[in-house]
Amino acid sequence: MGEQMSLQETSALVTGGASGLGLATAKRLAAAGAGVVIIDLNAEQGNAAADEIGGVFVQADVADTEHVQEAVKAATEIAPLRWVLNSAGIGAAERTVNRDGSPASLETFEKVIRVNLIGTFNVTRLAAAAIAQTEPDADGWRGSIINTASAAAFDGQIGQASYSASKGAIVGMTLPIARDLSSVGIRVNTIAPGLFDTPIYGTGEQAEAFKAHLGQNVPFPKRLGVADEFASMAMEILTNPYMNGETVRLDGAIRMPPK
Repeated sequence: MGEQMSLQETSALVTGGASGLGLATAKRLAAAGAGVVIIDLNAEQGNAAADEIGGVFVQADVADTEHVQEAVKAATEIAPLRWVLNSAGIGAAERTVNRDGSPASLETFEKVIRVNLIGTFNVTRLAAAAIAQTEPDADGWRGSIINTASAAAFDGQIGQASYSASKGAIVGMTLPIARDLSSVGIRVNTIAPGLFDTPIYGTGEQAEAFKAHLGQNVPFPKRLGVADEFASMAMEILTNPYMNGETVRLDGAIRMPPK
């Protein structure tokens, strides 16, 4: 009791694991001894990531029940499923009423909600059902789930209605899901990252200049977060036996301005 948990002879499921925050966490999970199943839409990156960490790649839409069930099955075939990180997500910038007076696209809003919110809940419910079938430890613990929100859940900028809505909902469902799953010994927490250096900003000289400019807005340290800093926080939350039902901002103390 009270000790960090061992990842040996367990499996983990990481969505959005082909790049960015998901990949960094998948690497740490694998290094600690877990068999990792990566879910992503990008097959080329997903296969490369799985090869690099000795894991398994499943190409899947996180909001598709059959796809996710296949990935969960792949994990349970490696070892008992204990660890889940939901980090698959998309963004779309659009004002509620555009500058030309036209309303925002409802289709775009629905797509962002579908991937970020419905996808997160879909993976959580299906993975939790599999985790619930495993043998508990002496404390009654069976598994740990982390969902990824964003600083935008609290201080979303202009044009971020869909993204902030999806991430705010992830924060909002953290406690009720943790309460739901307490009966089967599964802990549920959320990380709300600030500005992290991930492929979302693109690559090349222009992207680097933009990222450097963004970093100046962070109180301290004055830079973007590094994916491994997210992964470090994820590992602590996953393996700390008393951490449950909480959302942690990981953002260098930034509070996002309107734009």
